Amino acid sequence: MVAEKFCGGQIVNEVTRCLFVAGLLLSVWSATAVANDPAFKVLAFYSTTVEPDHVHVANDALVFFKDLAAKNNFAFESTTDWDKLNDRDLKPYQVIIWLNDFPHTPEQRTTFQNYVEHGGAWLGTHVAGYNDESTKWPWFVDFPGGAVFCSNNWPPLPAKLIVDDHTSPVTKGLPATYDAPANEWYLWKPSPRLNKNVRVLVTLDPSNYPLGVKDVIKEGDLPVVWTNTKYKIIYMNMGHGDKIFSDATQNKLFANAIVWLGSK
Repeated sequence: MVAEKFCGGQIVNEVTRCLFVAGLLLSVWSATAVANDPAFKVLAFYSTTVEPDHVHVANDALVFFKDLAAKNNFAFESTTDWDKLNDRDLKPYQVIIWLNDFPHTPEQRTTFQNYVEHGGAWLGTHVAGYNDESTKWPWFVDFPGGAVFCSNNWPPLPAKLIVDDHTSPVTKGLPATYDAPANEWYLWKPSPRLNKNVRVLVTLDPSNYPLGVKDVIKEGDLPVVWTNTKYKIIYMNMGHGDKIFSDATQNKLFANAIVWLGSK
């Protein structure tokens, strides 16, 4: 027996050393486990049967967010199954993203409303925020701030944007203005800025007007990134075509948004 080879303090010292080594190994294992545990989990919803330019941007977004997740220690998953908008499937996720579509069934819509009203975070891009009389979802009109889709430019064009709010974590490190890649820009009526709960972060610079060739936006207040402070959400108008993730400044905006949404 090991004990027979030692006497008195030698046995105690050997046991102490063994306990110390075991404790050290346990602490290293625990630290590694914590380091590998994602800070938060994100689930992105998208569709493949929508407008081709919207499918393209969703595919680009999946690549962008997967890479971002690896660099920022969060888990990123995606699905085309909108029926996963149910309480059980959403439970593990702190953030959900709609990349190029929105829920269409009453069950999906009720689940989403319950999710954000109980603290779940949401990032919606471009058509994900679309609403008019055809969507038949009154709650969703109020959700991003009471703004209803009015018109858009066509074809997609680059535009100069103004960063309205430099105090937000979402716009941290962004310049006062930047030239955004080509996009189909949406005009909303009334402007979401008029809602007391809305915090506009980025706006289309009026110097862009008239904007468009076939469909022209001639004037108007046109916020492109904002949050409704009643919830933890960000809406971003960017999301049409193959240029959306081609600009470093805009990519920083997307990155800041998802990290802020996932923060506690």
